[in-house]
Amino acid sequence: MLKFMSLSSGSCGNCYLLSDGEYGIIIDAGVSLRTLKRTLLDYGMTLDSFQAILVTHDHLDHIRHLGAWCKHLQKPVYATEILQEALLTHSFTRDWIAPCRRILEYGDNLLRLAPGIPDVSCPIVRPFVVPHDATQTVGYFIEWEGVKFFLMTDAGRVTREALEYASCADTIVFESNYDPGMLFGGSYPHELKMRICQGYGHLSNDECAEAIGRIWHPGLKNIFLCHLSENNNTPDLAYAATEEVLCSIDAGNGLSAGQMTNLQTLPRTRPSKVYNLQ
Repeated sequence: MLKFMSLSSGSCGNCYLLSDGEYGIIIDAGVSLRTLKRTLLDYGMTLDSFQAILVTHDHLDHIRHLGAWCKHLQKPVYATEILQEALLTHSFTRDWIAPCRRILEYGDNLLRLAPGIPDVSCPIVRPFVVPHDATQTVGYFIEWEGVKFFLMTDAGRVTREALEYASCADTIVFESNYDPGMLFGGSYPHELKMRICQGYGHLSNDECAEAIGRIWHPGLKNIFLCHLSENNNTPDLAYAATEEVLCSIDAGNGLSAGQMTNLQTLPRTRPSKVYNLQ
């Protein structure tokens, strides 16, 4: 059974795990090796519970600890060619990334070389580019064990390609970074506020909710709201914005989309629950 958990989700660090109970994928390395090991042990797993690492982009809250992971774990790190070139020169990764780097091609079967894994059970990964002010930022659409999983964090706006992938998914992890009222009424400098909201920064609660209203379909089982801002958002505000849209959608049989879909906000600084996706 495929499972998902967030180890951390926010500007303090980002790290997510997908696992079928025997093999796993980590997305982003925003937590320390010590935290990674301790969290996995708390949930009955070990550092051997995952075989591959995916990278979404080269901002520190996503790769801060990747160099240490490479040094001590020596697990393959998959990223697009553009991102891999950036990681070769980044001060936090350049000393240790080279032996671990793997160029991620569209539709790669990440565990295809692992011994003893039948091809049919391997995850197929499709990266897609999203607008964000990093060297390159990608989201991921992953098909594994019959689950269609979508993750998009740190996106200035929702692209057509992202909408198409999310519309096919039964589980989505979607950025709901800031509440506009809190952002514009807060203490951030004007330049930083503009960086966040002008198409290459982050998605607001309203933009997230509007997109989910467009992609919702009866097969969408789980929505996880990620990368909530510490200073410009609250879990209640993020949840309420998307819940309102879901509850306005008639899903048939007298039910709303909100009654048919598991909606959760992911914690910023601590692990989430482990969620069964099947």
